[in-house]
Order: sequence, then C-alpha cells, then structure tokens
Amino acid sequence: QVQLVESGGGLVQAGGSMRLSCTASGRTVSPYAMGWFRQAPGKEREFVSAIRRSGSTQYADSVKGRFTISRDSAKNTVHLQMNSLKPEDSALYYCAARQSPIVAVDTQRYDYWGQGTQVTVSS
Repeated sequence: QVQLVESGGGLVQAGGSMRLSCTASGRTVSPYAMGWFRQAPGKEREFVSAIRRSGSTQYADSVKGRFTISRDSAKNTVHLQMNSLKPEDSALYYCAARQSPIVAVDTQRYDYWGQGTQVTVSS
C-alpha cells in the first residue's frame, strides 16, 4: 500500500505562484509514475501533469508553459510549481501514484490517490 500526502494548497491572486508537494510512503520502491490531477466543481477530474520513474514528464495543454513538475527520488516526493495562475486553475488538486508500467501516464487509472489539496485563484 502507498500513502500519498499533499501540501501547499491555499488562496492566491491571479498571476501569482504556488508550489504543491506530494510525498509517497509505505513502500521502499519508487512508483512507476506520479501525477497531478485536478477537479473543479461541476467538472470531471482532469489530468494536469505526471513524471515517470525515468524522469520524463508530460503536461496537459492547459498548463504547459506555466506549470513544472519535478521529483526528489531520494525523498520519494513530487512537486508541482504553478506560475501565472489563472482563476480557471482553481480546483481540488490530487496527487496520484501508479506502481506498474503503463504507456500513457495521462490515464486516470492510477493505483493510489491523495486526499487532495484546495487551490483557489482569485481574480
């Protein structure tokens, strides 16, 4: 079993920045991929970004150029640096982890999910 704990959410003004962190525990082996998803009221949960064990990254078109995902393998932690935030970025952000390899990391079929951290961007 893998436990995921997110931190760093809160309230920020449009144009500002925020850094989210997610730490995985419960296993000594790093997951194949760790990703970030978000869900706003009345909308479906959507893929934001992911990073593979190899270090390769992927971003949703809506955040490309503004968000950066990174990892600290020694600490089994993934970060999401969010810059130039927009009101439409407001959502509950979830960290997720997948243990087994998969071709597409933007799938929703991850094995473990965090509790979510709220990000609210005011206009």
